[in-house]
Amino acid sequence: VQLVESGGGAVQPGGSLRLSCAASGFTFTAHYMSWLRQAPGKGLEWVASIYGDGSPTYYADSVKGRFTISRDNTKNMVYLQMDSLKPEDTALYYCATNLPFHSSTTTVGDWGLPWVEAPNYWGQGTQVTVSS
Repeated sequence: VQLVESGGGAVQPGGSLRLSCAASGFTFTAHYMSWLRQAPGKGLEWVASIYGDGSPTYYADSVKGRFTISRDNTKNMVYLQMDSLKPEDTALYYCATNLPFHSSTTTVGDWGLPWVEAPNYWGQGTQVTVSS
């Protein structure tokens, strides 16, 4: 199983970035996908999730109205469009999912979908820095 994130970078406040995640090694359409982030000195935080068929989508309050999660099941790709970026969005962003029979000791903070298992597998991350 591989999740490979890309698209991070440095941007000024108010700017935009689009993150991409290439997934392989599992039945992509059968899994909800999420984006998580970890700011310097803080724990892992849930950002957004999308169901296997692309709907519905869910967002943390801190990003609602500014970020958009989407997926292309023909390409096994997940995206996170980030607009109106703020300095507090600075973090390492991870593409994530939940894999049966895989365990993680890392807790996903403020998990927004309590009716399903939280993500337990993620990639290496892509850095987003928002600064003037």
